[in-house]
Amino acid sequence: MKGYLVLADGKTFEGELFGSKKDTQGEVVFTTAMVGYEQSLTDASFQGQILTFTYPMIGNYGVPSEDRDEYGILKYFESENISVQGVVVCEYSKKFSHYRAEKSFTQWLEDKNISGISGIDTRELTQYLRDNGSQMGQIISHENFNKQNNTVTFTENSNDKNLVAEVSTHEIKTYTPKNSIARVAVFDFGIKLNIIREFLKRDIEVVLLPWDSDITTQDFQESNEKFDGIFFSNGPGNPETIANTVKKNILFALENTIPLWGICLGNQILSLAIGGKTKKMKFGNRGANVPCKETATGRCFITSQNHGYEVDEDSLPKGWSVSWVNLNDKTVEGITHESLPANSVQFHPESCPGPEDANILFDDFIATILQYKK
Repeated sequence: MKGYLVLADGKTFEGELFGSKKDTQGEVVFTTAMVGYEQSLTDASFQGQILTFTYPMIGNYGVPSEDRDEYGILKYFESENISVQGVVVCEYSKKFSHYRAEKSFTQWLEDKNISGISGIDTRELTQYLRDNGSQMGQIISHENFNKQNNTVTFTENSNDKNLVAEVSTHEIKTYTPKNSIARVAVFDFGIKLNIIREFLKRDIEVVLLPWDSDITTQDFQESNEKFDGIFFSNGPGNPETIANTVKKNILFALENTIPLWGICLGNQILSLAIGGKTKKMKFGNRGANVPCKETATGRCFITSQNHGYEVDEDSLPKGWSVSWVNLNDKTVEGITHESLPANSVQFHPESCPGPEDANILFDDFIATILQYKK
């Protein structure tokens, strides 16, 4: 079925619809990752967005089963659902080959009611977004496009919504390994499941909390055991949307010297809570090959990334400094406190997809937890 990708500024790309073939809209962004499409599409940080894959063919190894591990966590995906509003590819593979594969890429999208469009020159689209910035777009059928006289109407801007509330857990969930050595409160802003897996395989008990939980209240303190560390996850949207709600939990951790760590949106929320500022990037960083340097040691990691906002380095208050820097665009990739056990990174050390260079940062956080554990 013939269809179109229409950007908010009127730029139009013609292609063929696949998957659910429904009309859909969202912020059009791109990822340069060459593999891991099943992990990218289930990354809740993409909530409200139409994801463009720059790699020319997607779907050649199919889609794996929804098998779960001993904790009831999906083994091969990063959340329970596909988070994107739509998918843009140059070409998708109708045939697939992989020992884990159970269905084709297009069948998966159809089953999950997600629309895709193929036959798009995704390199051209990516260059256009780099030059003109990420923007709202719509995937629309040829029939509906003609009915609207070759125009589209955008009902909302995803960046104005509280996307975190759409993807966060609504109830407290606890994951307990057999030989737990510490207990971490994990704020779910749209957490990738591999973050939970990385904690569990290191014998850390995870208490997954709704995004708007308040751990400072007496009722919460009385109904829950003490946490040895507090973690703030990745997630979608503008960090300012939820910053005021989450701020009290960050200040509580800092005032009580509880080890604190954040990833991606967690990095931005920490910066806002301490008085810093964030700003929207022109087209963001989304991919699996981004070099980042640790300022203290000079070591470089190749990292996985998915974000459209950045921390303003000049806005950080006294006592805080930049701990990691993006070697491509020099943006802030992490912050740290000079004396308190508080750190965060903008990239994804849990990977999925992407390299595992930065995986050892989980060990660093746990070492800090054990150091401060009473």
